[in-house]
Amino acid sequence: MRLLLATSNPGKVREFQRLLAKAPVEVVTPAEAGLSLDVVEDGETYAANAAKKAVAYARAGDCLALADDSGIEVDALGGRPGVFSARYGGEGLDDEGRNDLLLHELAAIPDEARTARYQAVVAVAWPDGQVELFFGTFEGRIGRERRGTRGFGYDPLFVTAEGRTAAELSDAEKDAISHRGIAMRSAAEYLRGLGS
Repeated sequence: MRLLLATSNPGKVREFQRLLAKAPVEVVTPAEAGLSLDVVEDGETYAANAAKKAVAYARAGDCLALADDSGIEVDALGGRPGVFSARYGGEGLDDEGRNDLLLHELAAIPDEARTARYQAVVAVAWPDGQVELFFGTFEGRIGRERRGTRGFGYDPLFVTAEGRTAAELSDAEKDAISHRGIAMRSAAEYLRGLGS
């Protein structure tokens, strides 16, 4: 069974491929399928954005497609940046700029009030528009400086319950506890059910 990944983000592609390694699917990237879609993520929730991307790619590729939407929610910022995590601070900022902005906004916030969580929704869609959704949450807090060289996005600032940042975890450690890992395991189990 062919499964088209609805992302061109290299970090997400690597995570998806790892997490789907044991699922009974042939994982295909948009580049491998000869597709280049620009799906506007204008939903008000992670679920809306993930479903929109998955359905668009499923229809374009005429096969099963998988998409996710995720973000970081910081309690001291009222849950921001949330669904705008990838666009936090405007389109001109990259991961480094978004991390700088987050550190600036939290500069006066004491450590105990810097609680945050990553949220993820994974959508598996069929070309006819049918969608299954899978959810994951990863609790932590925002550190005061970047640590670690792994991961992407806010990982160098996201301090886990055991004190290391998400960027200091090995792939296996991160996959076991991360928001995307939790949601993807549920999605992989669903896909295994389809293949049986």
